[in-house]
Amino acid sequence: MPEDTELGKNVPPRTRTRRGGVSRRRPKPAAKEKSTTVQGKETKPAPQKRESKELSRNSNSRGRRGSGGGASRSRKPAPSGSRKPRIDADRKPTPNYLQQLKGKRPITALTAYDAPTAKLACAAGMDFLLVGDSVGTVALGFDTTIPVTLDMMVHHASAARRGGPQCLLVVDLPFAEASFSFDRLLVACRRLMQEGGADAVKLEGGRSVADNVELLVRAGIPVMGHVGLLPQTVKAISGYRKFGKEREEAEDILTDAVALEEAGCFAIVAEMVEERLAGELAKSLEVPIIGIGSGGGCDGQILVSSDLLGLTQGQVPSFVKPQVDLADAMTQAFRGYVDDVRSGRYPGK
Repeated sequence: MPEDTELGKNVPPRTRTRRGGVSRRRPKPAAKEKSTTVQGKETKPAPQKRESKELSRNSNSRGRRGSGGGASRSRKPAPSGSRKPRIDADRKPTPNYLQQLKGKRPITALTAYDAPTAKLACAAGMDFLLVGDSVGTVALGFDTTIPVTLDMMVHHASAARRGGPQCLLVVDLPFAEASFSFDRLLVACRRLMQEGGADAVKLEGGRSVADNVELLVRAGIPVMGHVGLLPQTVKAISGYRKFGKEREEAEDILTDAVALEEAGCFAIVAEMVEERLAGELAKSLEVPIIGIGSGGGCDGQILVSSDLLGLTQGQVPSFVKPQVDLADAMTQAFRGYVDDVRSGRYPGK
């Protein structure tokens, strides 16, 4: 990105309205401490305690287990190989909870297309699961996400819902559905929620879909935005690349993101966005910016689960750091089974 751009510099965060106006949000000045006089001496109030980095716990919040009134008990670490699911007692499957995480701790998310993956990811402590249209390339054998239909998304969403009933479930609106009339768009989103069990839907695009996003939010449908690389437009952009390196493109992405925030999106995915620009988005916008291949300046990270697990056949994106090589483990297991059957060791006598 050229150095003359304001993005990434130490300037007050700014927003751009869809009509082209520019406004800057400046932090509110801290309240002055008031001093008091006691027996002729001036005293200052005691400094306030810093807020805890953890989310404050609401006694009426759902999902809390136990009364919490007893004394805490020391717990011995679980032995290796017997780890218990990491369940955050304060985690709530709501968009509002996700927004409250901004500035407190990084948000974690993974894709899930079936019940077993959703169950394991949810138990591991993911803040939300995305039933992405990437199911087309990951599980259905397509070269792109374009062939994925609404019926397919409903099918996989409902499976993930059954596996992770306590997780926030976001579902992708498939190719071209957002380009039809709003009535058809509303029907598609209704199906994802009623039949698929989605808690929210995700739409690709910025200013071009902002008006529809606003109408969906008014209808009671939580919407997650998506800027930067838009996989559903891969035919038009002729492949995958990094976005926002040039000033004009960076300004467009910033304007698109602000338009989505103004329309009511509760969070925005920034895919393959230049790292400095992604960090500027996270600083400038009030909603969380969830990055994928966009660097560490985002409010959270999301990955395709098969990439993380080492199951991707072919080239893996350079920003992915697989945690395990399940493809090799599965191959060895399959070969072992073949050898055991052919040699007569399985099923045995």
